Amino acid sequence: MKLIDDMISPAWRGTYTLFKKELFRFWRVAFQTVASPILTALLYLLIFSHALEGHVQVYKGVQYQAFLIPGLIMMSLLQNAFANSSSSLVQSKIMGSIVFVLLTPISYLQFFCAFLAAAIIRGVLVGFSIYVVAIWFVDLPITHPAWILAFALLGSALLGTFGIIAGIWADKFDQMAAFQNFVIMPLTFLSGVFYSIHSLPPIWQAISKFNPFFYMIDGFRYGFFGQGDISPWISLTVVTAFLLVLAWLCLKMLKSGYKLRG
Repeated sequence: MKLIDDMISPAWRGTYTLFKKELFRFWRVAFQTVASPILTALLYLLIFSHALEGHVQVYKGVQYQAFLIPGLIMMSLLQNAFANSSSSLVQSKIMGSIVFVLLTPISYLQFFCAFLAAAIIRGVLVGFSIYVVAIWFVDLPITHPAWILAFALLGSALLGTFGIIAGIWADKFDQMAAFQNFVIMPLTFLSGVFYSIHSLPPIWQAISKFNPFFYMIDGFRYGFFGQGDISPWISLTVVTAFLLVLAWLCLKMLKSGYKLRG
């Protein structure tokens, strides 16, 4: 770690320090931030694979258990990337410690990069951990690893950015919980985690395509099976566009000091 510290440019040393603080913050409670999502994903796999096996139409030649795992990985990855940045900011605002971060000589862009990088690390770590555990139970092919990596990074970056926005806006934990319960959870469960949208009536297929989470999960699943409900290039374009818009909005909020500076 000291070697990495010495290699960091002095201009970005404060950013790296903030990034390390965010990493240590979630790693100190890894039983809650990493182990708990793994257990939750395995419970979903156990229950839904037995309840819906043979009742849900998925891709040709793909067992439902295998189909389910990429969706569960991506669902957990997105939720944990969002939780990392949002909970940290809200906690810092409530405790008043955010002022010590704002007083440091780092720019709003560096502030954004530190929080975003930590959110990506937590999201990808949780997703990879679920994959490692799940392949002990189900044979899961990997057809296009580049697509898997691309959507894992873009998805965690998008939800990490959204988490920063939510953390800036929220003043207390119940406001933060509203984002999780009324935005993140519904969009996740209605995004094709447990089913292919081709099994839905046409009207619901059309509605699903307005859900950005659908594109993240479908593109990620394509990397495993080489099959998807739409082209991965379309998914990549939509996810990238959403990320750029949210990043622009987040940077504007940070630059203005909205709800961060008195």
